[in-house]
Amino acid sequence: MELIVQSRQWRTSVLLLVASMAGQHVVSAQTPTLSADALIGALRQGGYVIVMRHASSPRDVPTKQTANPHNLKLERQLDESGRASATSMGVALRKLKIPIGAVLTSPTYRAVETARLARLENPKTYDELGDGGQSMQGVTEAQAAWLQKRVSDFPSGTNTVLVTHMPNIARAFPSLASGVSDGEALVFGADGKGGATLVGRIRIEEWPRLRL
Repeated sequence: MELIVQSRQWRTSVLLLVASMAGQHVVSAQTPTLSADALIGALRQGGYVIVMRHASSPRDVPTKQTANPHNLKLERQLDESGRASATSMGVALRKLKIPIGAVLTSPTYRAVETARLARLENPKTYDELGDGGQSMQGVTEAQAAWLQKRVSDFPSGTNTVLVTHMPNIARAFPSLASGVSDGEALVFGADGKGGATLVGRIRIEEWPRLRL
């Protein structure tokens, strides 16, 4: 089996989350722990947390005439590219037999739409993953701390998926946020010391190309 992944898609960053007495976290960058081949095999075994940015969405909100039928609040929604890539990602996850357990998503329409089109089952919305109704602004330190904690809550036998926004990722993981594209996933695993390690990054358009 041959798997080709461009170097820009697999960054040499590792996140270590260390809980202090105040419940805060410290971020540092080290060496990656898994190759691309090993990562797909590991995901099939479960035990990882996948934090992804919602798929491609235009900045402008739709009108009543252009809004999706379910987009009753006229929020930002995915564009054609976003819809296609979210659907393809979901198909790839199932073909790769990567088990998905809990699905946590921002309550924004574009994030929920990403999970729905990927056919991620039983998504639950969390305000902590949202944008505070301010699109690219309004992410609090409390939200960042919540996200930092969730990436070290590793499931057994499945993988957890969190769908959120660029500002949330940047606030929680400032050393890792550079260049995170629409729909890109950060995959976290246990570091063996009670914290979390970034083991890989997968762009949403790369999922269909991955195979064992």
